[in-house]
Amino acid sequence: MQLGVFISEVTADRTSVGDLLANARRAEELGFATGWVPHIPWSFDGLAALTLAATVTDTLELGTAVMPTYTRHPLAMAQLALSAQAVSGGRLALGIGPSHPVVIETMFGMEYTSPAQHTREYAQVLRAAFACTGHVAYEGEHFRVSAMLDVPGAAPAPILIAALAPLMLQVAGEVADGTITYWANERAVAEHIVPRITRAAGQAGRPSPRVIVGIPIAVVDDVDRGLAEAAALFDAYNSISTYQRIMARGGDDVTPREIAIVGTEREVLTRLRAYADAGATDIAAAPIGLGPDPAAARRRTLELLGSLHGQF
Repeated sequence: MQLGVFISEVTADRTSVGDLLANARRAEELGFATGWVPHIPWSFDGLAALTLAATVTDTLELGTAVMPTYTRHPLAMAQLALSAQAVSGGRLALGIGPSHPVVIETMFGMEYTSPAQHTREYAQVLRAAFACTGHVAYEGEHFRVSAMLDVPGAAPAPILIAALAPLMLQVAGEVADGTITYWANERAVAEHIVPRITRAAGQAGRPSPRVIVGIPIAVVDDVDRGLAEAAALFDAYNSISTYQRIMARGGDDVTPREIAIVGTEREVLTRLRAYADAGATDIAAAPIGLGPDPAAARRRTLELLGSLHGQF
């Protein structure tokens, strides 16, 4: 299992351009395998952020976790992704997902229909574009494409799908290179996510998929205080049905408080080993600053994670 880190904030905190570039440099210096960015309304466009990060790094794989699909045509997404791929010298991992009804319907005023079939076709259009032949042709229920597309210096990029439900895991296994999870604990990964996506990939004749576990992590001395702060910080996720269902896969009454890795250095290491044992191929860690000095706590967490490179 390889360790990666978010280089842009996943909470309500804001990341400036300077912060983003500094975080990307630091992640590479500490030996992380991957650097991730979310695509959220109060931050940068995910692919734009990674294109910037590519200019100050040399080896770090750069991934989106994740770009919403309904709000951007797959041909437009492909051109942006191939541009980022060209700038980064082939280090992009494109994470996509249909997002949630509250985002697509309420915020954007669009229809959130047939998300699994929509995502399947979306990934297939991306595959056609990533063939880099100069022309993209696709005929489906949701997308009909016949267009020129040629990005100088581009190369195919891995496609990862945010998949938590059974049907989405089936889609991810059949047409993508893996999945990115959020709010899935070790039990949900071992008993639900890994078996389903691996079986789907095998049946489709595809290689074993990556299973990238996105998870907040905080090293703290006062664990009770840290858990209380985490419960308040992530409470909003309890009201999102997609996350309710994946948390239920992890056991009765499981909430973000229990899933976020909040504890001593030893406890963090123990939980990470449990994810490796569960079948996760990657961790996308979101270092969270908790306690009386959040900035110092976040640095401490980042440095601990960096020191664990190669231990899983």
